[in-house]
Amino acid sequence: MIVHVDADRCCGAGQCVLAAPEVFDQRDEDGTVVLLDASPPAALVREVADAVAACPGGAIRLEEGTPR
Repeated sequence: MIVHVDADRCCGAGQCVLAAPEVFDQRDEDGTVVLLDASPPAALVREVADAVAACPGGAIRLEEGTPR
């Protein structure tokens, strides 16, 4: 799984951090999402999927596969 974030779409709600703190964080200045792990382990698939579903700005998407 590959995680992509679009910081321009992020509204700083922090739902991603609550769902998957191993994968997401927020900038202190404005709360914008920070991607900590673009290729998290398979054990975190459910948490990352929950983060995608909970994101009010639609700033997170998942892609099948491994990073290049």
